[in-house]
Amino acid sequence: MTGLPTKYIRFTLAIVMTGLLSACNQGLGDLQRFVQQVIAQPPGRISPIPEFQPYQNFEYNSQDLRDPFKLVDFRRPDEIPEEIGQLTTGPRPNIDRLREPLENFPLDTLRLKGTVTKDGIKWGLIFAPDNTIHRVLEGHFMGQNHGRIISVSDYLIELTEIVPDGLGNYIERSSAVALIE
Repeated sequence: MTGLPTKYIRFTLAIVMTGLLSACNQGLGDLQRFVQQVIAQPPGRISPIPEFQPYQNFEYNSQDLRDPFKLVDFRRPDEIPEEIGQLTTGPRPNIDRLREPLENFPLDTLRLKGTVTKDGIKWGLIFAPDNTIHRVLEGHFMGQNHGRIISVSDYLIELTEIVPDGLGNYIERSSAVALIE
């Protein structure tokens, strides 16, 4: 075997380890002086906790103003709710009709993918969020606000929706689903 004998390697390693371990003992004098300086300083004064003003309750006792926590009903109090429904005029959704599959999705999630003409009738192709394509015609319904299709063109499907106005009545509004490429 060539090289240094094992005795010499062990001896050299022992000397190196002794030198490294003796270096760890140096440098503690600075730390001991710093600790002695901190201990020698007089203790500091802790500032007192600030005094807080006690919470004062506010009692709402204005009887002439309306209660801000009650819903506002703009209808006249002398009218019976059933009579109000009969008195209102204007559009009303037909809730007795059978709902169509595209009425389960919000209108902004439906996409026009194109049109197909068969026997002179133009069908719109609507892509729904459930990854299906539906064919629609004028008169079909889509969207969650009773949207009735009034026209189908190559780039646009126009609808009339019946939406509540917040006062127990309904209003019509126009909407559209455009072709997006």
